[in-house]
Amino acid sequence: MSMKDNFKGRDPDAYVAGLEGWQADLVAHLRAAVRSVGGLEEVIKYGHLVYLSCGPALLIRAEGKRVLLGYWRGQRLRDIEPRLKPGGQFEMGSLSFTEGGTLSR
Repeated sequence: MSMKDNFKGRDPDAYVAGLEGWQADLVAHLRAAVRSVGGLEEVIKYGHLVYLSCGPALLIRAEGKRVLLGYWRGQRLRDIEPRLKPGGQFEMGSLSFTEGGTLSR
């Protein structure tokens, strides 16, 4: 069963509770930072955490050996965050984190 199937239809707390180790720690850290912004609705969509503000704005996805922080229209943010990698539809831009990586608020 894939991680996406494992969390489909579940709530955000269950998604986070289903993670282990460094991924659980990192997702909890990212989630807290995103939730501190305010005005975003947190849901499970596409099998991972999605934050809505007049439509999807960003996502947090734990998969295999990485965690992604992705932004719809994130390619437009590359001037202020050059580590955002373009990909997918909707001008997605994402940061990929692996075990042992660092992240500052």
